[in-house]
Order: sequence, then C-alpha cells, then structure tokens
Amino acid sequence: MKMYSFANSFSPNFHLNIAHYFLLFFLACLFPHTSKLCFGDALPSVTPCINEERRALLAFKQDLIDPSGRLSSWAGQHCCQWKGISCNNKTSHVEMMNLRNTYTYTLSVFDAEWDEMEHSSLGGKINPSLLSLKHLNYLDLSRNDFHGIPIPKFFGQLKSLRYLNLSYASFGGEIPPQLGNLSNLNYLDLSEESDYSLLELPSNNLNWLSNLSSLKYLNLEGLGLNKTGESWLHAVNMLPSLLELHLPACQIESLPLSLGNISLKSLLILDMSYNELKFPFPEWLLNLANLRKLDLRGNSFSGAFPLELGRLKSLEHLELSFNALEGQIPKLAGNFCKLKILNLASNKFDGGIQNLLGGLTSCLNTNLESLDLSSNMLQRELPASLGMLHNLQYFSLYNNEMNGSIPESLGQLSQLTHLDLSLNSWGGSLTEAHFTNLTGLKYFALGKVTPYPTLPIPLIFNVSYEWVPPFMLHTINIGNCHIGPTFGAWLQSQTELAFVKLHGAGISGAIPEDWFSKISSKVYYLDLSYNQITGNLPLQLKFPNALILDLSHNQIHGPFPLWSSDNAIRLELETNSFFGPIPMNLDQRFPQLLALYLSENHFNGTIPLSICNLKNLLVLSLRSNELSGKFPQAWSLLQEIWVIDVAYNNLSGKLPNSIGVPGSLFMLKVNNNNLDGEIPLSLQHCTSLRHIDLANNRFTGTIPSWIGSNVPLVSILRLRSNFFTGHIPQQLCNLGYLHILDLAHNNFSGTIPKCLNHLSALTHGNSSAYDLYSYYDQQTSVVKVTELEYQAQTLMLVKSIDLSSNSLEGEIPEEICSLLLLHSLNLSKNQLSGNIPSNIGSLQLLEVLDLSRNRLSGWIPQSLSSSTFLSHLNLSYNNLTGRIPLGNQLQTLTDPFIYMGNPLLCGVPLSTKCSEDDHTPTEDNDHEDTNDKLWFYISMGLGFIVGFWGVCGTLVVKKAWRYAYFRWFDDLKDKVMLAIALKMARTQRKF
Repeated sequence: MKMYSFANSFSPNFHLNIAHYFLLFFLACLFPHTSKLCFGDALPSVTPCINEERRALLAFKQDLIDPSGRLSSWAGQHCCQWKGISCNNKTSHVEMMNLRNTYTYTLSVFDAEWDEMEHSSLGGKINPSLLSLKHLNYLDLSRNDFHGIPIPKFFGQLKSLRYLNLSYASFGGEIPPQLGNLSNLNYLDLSEESDYSLLELPSNNLNWLSNLSSLKYLNLEGLGLNKTGESWLHAVNMLPSLLELHLPACQIESLPLSLGNISLKSLLILDMSYNELKFPFPEWLLNLANLRKLDLRGNSFSGAFPLELGRLKSLEHLELSFNALEGQIPKLAGNFCKLKILNLASNKFDGGIQNLLGGLTSCLNTNLESLDLSSNMLQRELPASLGMLHNLQYFSLYNNEMNGSIPESLGQLSQLTHLDLSLNSWGGSLTEAHFTNLTGLKYFALGKVTPYPTLPIPLIFNVSYEWVPPFMLHTINIGNCHIGPTFGAWLQSQTELAFVKLHGAGISGAIPEDWFSKISSKVYYLDLSYNQITGNLPLQLKFPNALILDLSHNQIHGPFPLWSSDNAIRLELETNSFFGPIPMNLDQRFPQLLALYLSENHFNGTIPLSICNLKNLLVLSLRSNELSGKFPQAWSLLQEIWVIDVAYNNLSGKLPNSIGVPGSLFMLKVNNNNLDGEIPLSLQHCTSLRHIDLANNRFTGTIPSWIGSNVPLVSILRLRSNFFTGHIPQQLCNLGYLHILDLAHNNFSGTIPKCLNHLSALTHGNSSAYDLYSYYDQQTSVVKVTELEYQAQTLMLVKSIDLSSNSLEGEIPEEICSLLLLHSLNLSKNQLSGNIPSNIGSLQLLEVLDLSRNRLSGWIPQSLSSSTFLSHLNLSYNNLTGRIPLGNQLQTLTDPFIYMGNPLLCGVPLSTKCSEDDHTPTEDNDHEDTNDKLWFYISMGLGFIVGFWGVCGTLVVKKAWRYAYFRWFDDLKDKVMLAIALKMARTQRKF
C-alpha cells in the first residue's frame, strides 16, 4: 500500500479560487438529473434500475477485492440506491460511479493506520462489464489500490465520460492512448506520487491528449514528462478549453522559451511545483493573461525575486517556496496588488521586510490574505506597517532571524486567524494592545528553541492576570518565552485547544483542574514541559484524541496519574516528583504507546508485567527511580523495542534470556543496579545495538566473543564495576564505531590487545553509526572519565578507553599510540610492566592519561612534552627513572603527586634534583642534547662569518664604498671630538 501526499493540505487557502468556482458550477450543471450528490453517499431514491446495468455492476463488483465491505449495499434490485451509484431521475440509466476511497489520513504513525488504509481500499480487476453502462459520464476510482494493474484500454470506449479520476489508485504500466477517444471528457486526473508512480507514457508521448478538446482539468502529477522532451507541452497546448493544469513532480527540467501560437489563453491555474525548473521564465508563460494561480514551489530557481511575474496582471496566488531565491524581497506594487496569497517560504531571502510591506500597503485595495515568509534569513524589526494589511488572515515568519520588539499594530489585523512568529529573536514584551482586535485568531506560535530552557528569554507576556483575550485558540505553540508566573485568566479562557505547547514558559503553581479537564477531551498534543508546575495532577482523566502528553521537567508530585488514551503514542513524565508504583494496567490505559518516559522520579515497586504488552513500544525510560525486584520475563513480546533504560534503580536478579530476542534493540542501559549473572546470550541477535551499559552491577562471567562479530555497531561499551573475568577478547577490535570502552574495576587478566589500532572511530573518526536513536543518548547520559564529567550534549564526541583496576599484565602496546582521536586513557591499577610507549606524545588530543599504580619502568618519553590538551596526568607508583621532561603542557602540571612513588625520578616539579654528573639519559635525550650543542656551534660560526664578511668583505671589494665609509667615519670622529671639546669648555666656565 503506497503512502499518499498531503503537502497541499498545509497550504494556507482561505477562499475558493475562481477556477474552482467555475469547475464546481460546471460539474453541478453537468449532472442535473442525477438522483444523488456528486461527492456524497447514496441518497434515498425511488428511481428504478435497468436490469442490464444492474447485472453489469454486479459483474464489476465480483472482480473487485473489497476487504472492508464498502460495496455491501450492492444487493437487491434497486441499483440506483447502491453506495456510490447515481442514476438519471428520468431515464434510470447509471450516470455516476463514485468509488473514491474516503479514508481520512490523520498523520499518525501507527502501523494500524496503514492497515486501515489498505483495508478500506478497493483492489482486484476492472471488469469490462462497465461497457454496458452506455450513459456513464462520471467515474471516480481514486485513492484505492489496484496493485499496479494497467488502466483498462476499454475505458476509451466509455464515450459518455466527462469526469475520470484515477488518481492515487496504484495503476501501472502504460497509459492507454485509447483515452484520447474520450472527446467529451472535461476532467482527467491520473496523478500519482512521484516516488510511487507506476504509470508510464505510451511511447513516451502525449499525442493522444490533443484529441481531448473539451478538457478543462488535467492532472498528471508524478509522471516522468522529462522523457518526452518538449512534446508534452505541445500536446497540452492543443487544449483550448483547459482551465487547470497540474504537473507537479514530473521531473521537468526546462521549458521552451517560445511556443508559437498559444492555445492556453483560458488557463486559470498552473501547477508545476517540485520539478527542476530554472530562470528565465519563457515568454509564453508571462503572456497567460488570465492566470490566477501559479505554483512553482520546490524547483531550482535562484537569484533575486522575479519581478517579471508582475506581467501576469490577473495573478492572485503565487507560490515560490522551497527554492533558492536570495537577496532582499523587493517592493511589490502595481500588478502585484491583486495578490491574495503569497508564499516565499524556505528560500534564502535576507534583510528586512520593510520594502515588501511598503509596496503591499501602498496598493489602493490591499487584497493580501496570506503571507508566508517562513524559513528564510530575514532580519531586523517587524515594521509597524504590518497593521495596514487589513485583509490578512495567515501570517508566518517562522524560523528567521528577526529581532527587536513586535509592534502593537499587530493588534489591528482583525481578520487574522493564523499567526506564527516562532523561532526568531524577538525582545521586549507583548501587551494586551497586541491582541486588541484579533477576534478570529485560531493559531498562535511564538518563542525560540534553545538547548537551555531554564535561561531567561528576552520576550515576555506583560498582561494582567485578569485579562481575557478576544480570541478562542485551537493551537497555542509557545516555546521558551516567558508567559508565567501562573496560569493567567487568558490561558484558562482557552478551552477549545487541540494543540498546546507551553514549553519553558516560566509557569509555576498548579494546573487549573477545570481548564485541564475541559481541554482533555479535545487536545491531541499537550506539552507543558520545562516549567515549574507544582501540585498534583487530576487523577482520573481521559484523553480520547491525544497523541503526545508531555509534562516532563516540572515539580509535580503525587502518584502516577490514572489517565487513559487509546491513541497516545508518547507519555513523558520524567524529572518530576511522582511517587508510588507504576500502574499494573498501563497497557490498557495507553495501548498504543511508542515511548514511555518516567525517569528521574520516585516511583517504587516493580516494573509492571503489563509493559511487555505494549506491542508498539520503542522507548522505555525508567532511569533514576526507586524500582526494585526483577525484570519481567516476557521481553520477547516487545517486538520493536529500541531503547531500554532502567539505570540507577534497585533492580536485582538476572537479565531475562528473552531480552533482545526480537533483535531490534539499539540501546541497553541497566547500569547502577544490583543485577547479577552473565550477559544474556539473546543479545547477540540485536545486530543494531549501539550502546551497552551494564556498569556498577554484579555481573559475572567473561565478555562474550559475539560482541564485535554478531553486534558490530556498538559505539559505547561500559562494563565497569562488576565481577567480569577472563581476557579482553580480540573481537572488540572489530568495533569500528566504538569510541567509549570502559572495562574498569573488574577482574580481567591477560594482556591489552595489540589490535586496538583497528578501532577506526578512535584513529580517523567513524560516526556513521549515529542516527536518530543517538538523540536519546544525548539527552540522558553522563559519563565520568577520571576527573572529567562529560554531559549529554558532548557525549557523542567523547573518545575514551578505561581499563583501570584490573589484573592486566604485559607491556602497553605501541599500537595504542595510533588512536590519534583519543581524549582519555586510563590504564591505572593493573600489573603492566615495561616502558611507556615512546610515541605516547602522538596522542595530541589526549586530555587524561593515568598510568599510575603499575610496574612500569624506564624513562618518561620526551614526546609526552608535546601534548597540547593534557590536563590530567598521573604516573605515580611505578618504577620510572631519570629526569622528568619539560615543555608545553607538562610545565603547567605542577602537582608533585603526579610522579609520587617513583623514587628514581628527578626534576621539576619534584623536590629531588637531578645530579650534575647524571650521564645516564635515555638514548632519545642524549641524541637530542647532542643535536642541540651541534646546532649551537654551527650557528655561532655562521653568525661570525656572515657578520664579518658582510661588512669587511664589502669594503675590500667595493672601492667607492670603502672611501665613503672612511669619510663617514672621519666625519663622525670630528663631530664626537667637537662635542667633547664644547662639553669641557662649558664645565670649565662653571668652575
């Protein structure tokens, strides 16, 4: 079953275009004698049924697949009363067949919705018995699923057809050119989404179209017209009656600049969106004098705004969104004054909008009803002239760089229903004057996304607590904008809300129970997160339409709210003060949950078994509570689970062998509990695992070899503070995405694998394993590496290896110096021996190096002094000898404890001085000292030679210079002698 396109449903259309008026009027006149409405279900009728046509309809039904029973009414003798069938009241002939799939898509993400869509679709075959319907003039099979079968060629014999709609019905193969025989056809829709279209043009041409001289509406969305060259346009140009031409997503790369005789003079609507068109506009397009709507969004237009479109004097609706237009938006006046809808969203326009508003407000009759400037780079303040657009109903500046205060003239837009000023940098305050006349406002969005919702926001609501606004909103979307400190009367008056987002709005106090109860029956999105809301929540509430319920990051206390919602996909209550058990019947209250966030509260008791019955669950976050007991055993019922986070609780027992059985797990975090036993073998089926954290438990056994072979995408592996034994398996070196390896505080023995240089994420970077699932990791994780604590926002960038507090022996492998991206290396408290690798200084990004409490010997490598970022160094309690090297970052590490427990070390910062006759440097140091002395003497010799011969050699060779030099010297001598004589004479006179 293919997906349907709903892009057009988000367009801000507030009136019927004149073309739509014409088509509706035309269709109403086209079928004046039918017993039912064109687009409705069957109405009661006493019109008799012609037997031949009834048998034809039954034969047609027999070849169809109708899983939902939509044609169950097709029984008995009165076929004119069957659903989707309309007959002529006078002749009783079947004239209309409307079998359009009326399933309404709700933008949900449930698999069940796709199933319902498919269940409501007709399929199967199209029986030729339709040829018996000689008077059929209206046929609509749209939005069904015929699984790629060809459009029947016999449709070309239905000569009475005036309306044919086969859109989004999954027909495939070549479009039969026989459709060109339908000379009476007024409406033809063969559209399909481009990504799913199975239709092809016959012999890559549209010549058959030229025969449809009565055609008024044509939609070929998704067809690859680029294969036809320019022939498609010549075919369309043969349709003199055409009013609407829709060619979105047809892969059209260019338009011919000239077209000869233009027959499209009646064209009112031209839709060529989502193609690959570029400037310049062809002359014939600019001569379409009657054009009312031009849709060119989603093309490849770049450069300045095309002012030549002003030649389209009748243009009322202009769509240029999703292009690459740039520069300032010019002053649009003159012929642009007729515009009612202007959409310039998702371009690269910058500067202010003063010129644009100045031009629009200079028109004698400002007709503009919709202005969308979202997702550009617009700056500066919002001009007060905005208030002069008296007919404006839709206004969006979403996602720009506007700043300054919002003018009070906004309150003059009495027709405004949709206002989106969000994701800008507004300052100042909003007062009651800003909303004075906004009586029809339904959608209001304001605020800016920030990763730190607790920071003060410069824009605040400055209205009195008692103020009641003149509007009744359906959507309020305010993020990180101060509207608190309490739920004022203006908020409590909004009882018709379906979408509520008051994220980081500075609201404190309890939620008004009366307001909350009223909106609960209507709201489908509720986000009150990152406020200071206190008190208890109403315990018994139903949210019949809710998809998202988010009250996280507040100060709410009390037991788990006994709410219920048959549609909710996300429930977020984390970072509050809820207490008590999690309800045992959670699966019955929220059967469709995809994500459950209950972390950082005080929930106690056990994990309820009912969680395993949430068949759609993807994310389970119970971190940082007081849960105890064992894991439920039925984890295999969670067929799609991605994230399991139960860290920082009091869970005990073994991880169930059923965990990870479906194989979809991406993240397993059970750290800081009292779990024991071995790592479940079932996890080897989770080939997509990214993050495994079993730290601070009582796990035993060895690291299984399947980590690194069966599970190759692991990027974080934390097993610290357990009772693991055995060797570190070589298979870990296969983890090309591993950037945090923490095996500290266990009982591992053997040597450090030399193959660690195969960890490509630590050698040259390899982060392609990150995807949307890592977002959860960023929001919830803190990793402490020695003295450094890495917060959630930077965790993905951390590169760390910690093997400390084990029983590892042997030498530190030289290969570890290949991990050039490593930030932290901790090998302390082992039994490592031998020298520190001489190239350890090649780890230029190293911040933490701890090799303390081992059996290392030899000199500290001089290369360590080249480290730039090193801030934590510990080499204490080893058998190191010789002088401590100096230079760069090492000179800032002055704590003697760094080198304590190495009695044969000397030099700064230790109090032990190195003896002057210490002639036992390392080979590297000796070689470096010899090189320094050699270069010192060479530089002295070169300096003497250059200095002496640079002066004396010139005087010897150049006679004129020699004479000039001695004359200068004699003059200088005379001046000096004269100055001395004068000085002595003055001295004698004084005495």
